[in-house]
Formats: sequence, structure tokens, C-alpha cells
Amino acid sequence: MRKLMVFNSVTLDGYFTGADGDLSWAHKADPEWQDFIAGNARGESEMVFGRVTYEMMASWWPTPQARKSMPEVAERMNTASKVVFSKTLDRVSWSNTKLLKSDPAASIRKMKQQPGPELIIFGSGSIVAQLAQSGLIDEYQIVLNPLALGRGRTMFEGLKKPLNLKLTKTRAFKNGNVLLLYERAV
Repeated sequence: MRKLMVFNSVTLDGYFTGADGDLSWAHKADPEWQDFIAGNARGESEMVFGRVTYEMMASWWPTPQARKSMPEVAERMNTASKVVFSKTLDRVSWSNTKLLKSDPAASIRKMKQQPGPELIIFGSGSIVAQLAQSGLIDEYQIVLNPLALGRGRTMFEGLKKPLNLKLTKTRAFKNGNVLLLYERAV
């Protein structure tokens, strides 16, 4: 069975994006952090997005600026298989992207049963909340950033019941970020 993971940065006050969608606080020009991100990009996975995150990623990673600033990550983002869930998009133009207009939980349940690489969600808070509620997310990779925004969006907006998780690993970075790996508590 394929594993479904989430990789998101959050602030100390629990937001994965600012109220206006700003994510600039999550990007740090720190050599240790950049090495970690580049290392993650070397892995095999199929990426999963909601529409908003897809549009943001598709507008950045294919650009010359992205290839210049983070060549390894840009290469992986542009060549990897991607799935975007959207009821409003009519087509997608980013390479290797499949548009699904179906229910995310039902589609992911099927995808997890099929052969293929691990699935990873970036951003996409509404998708995360839906799939978490359905018990489909196997691992949460949360990067805690040493910053408070005061307002924004949480990754679990709309969650209808508590989500119990078990911490499996941590890693602290010199820039103040802390990687927290959780799995569902059984």
C-alpha cells in the first residue's frame, strides 16, 4: 500500500499560511536548511495539491528564477508526477500533472491501493483536513518555524473531530526550524 504524507511549514501559533496567503516566512536562505530541502527533493513521490497550492507552485517552479535559485528542487518539482484536486479548474498546464475533479478522499483511497511511489501533499490545507478526517494520512512532516503571525489559516481548518498523533522523530535546524514527524496514533 502506498503511503500518504503531508509536508508543511507552520508558525508557532499554528498557521501554515498568513491571512493573505503569504508564505515568504517559510523560505530561509540558510545553507543547512537548503541542503535539507534539496535532499528531500531527491526522493521519489507523487505530489498532491489542492487548486490554490497548485496554482502557486505551477507559477513558480517552471520559471528560470526557480531553476537558478534551487536547481535540484526545481528539477524534481517539474518532472515529478502531480495530482491536483479542483472543482473549478478546467485544465492544468504544469508538466506531469493530472486534474481530478472527484472526491479527494475516495480518489486517494484508490491511489493508495495502486502501485506507485509514496504520495505527498504540500500546502493544500483544505485537502489535508479532508484526508486527515478520513484517516488517510499516514505521516505528518511539520516544520515548526520560530515565528508567530497572529492570524492566518491552519492546516486543519474544518476538522470535525480530534486528530490524535504520535511523535516519531524530531530534528532541529540552526535557523530555528524544527522538523516534527508524526503518524496517526492507533
